[in-house]
Amino acid sequence: MQHGRVNPEMTLEAQGVSGLGEVYYNLTEPQLMQAAIRAGEGELGQGGTLLVTTGQHTGRSPKDKFVVRSATTEDTIWWENNAAMEPAAFATLKADMLAHLAGRSMHVQDLFAGADPAHRIDVRMVTELAWHGLFIRHLLRRPERAELDASPPNIP
Repeated sequence: MQHGRVNPEMTLEAQGVSGLGEVYYNLTEPQLMQAAIRAGEGELGQGGTLLVTTGQHTGRSPKDKFVVRSATTEDTIWWENNAAMEPAAFATLKADMLAHLAGRSMHVQDLFAGADPAHRIDVRMVTELAWHGLFIRHLLRRPERAELDASPPNIP
């Protein structure tokens, strides 16, 4: 079952991701905080902040970033600074990820990287934890309501 605001043409199921549990699209900050607290992901701190424990490993390793090498990306990526992944390896990784997601609830945020509409990149972030959705809403730019409702969709 889906909750929240999403263009019906752009649900995860419409994009070929099926078998999920509850899917929460583009929840607001208060909704994400409430979901995180209900799920035991964190607690409310003084002043209304959400307090979470990130665990031992925080951040990401720059060596764990890959770009699928294909005809589309061959001439647009700086390969000296980005590790290549073959399409077959990506297909295997994607299949593993879809198997992991089966039956699980997901939080989806449709956002923009960059402020200039001529150069921004549409980003769809799918997370298992509500507080991760809250984090990414502060890291990237949020679309206007009309952009979420647009048909054909303006965002992923």
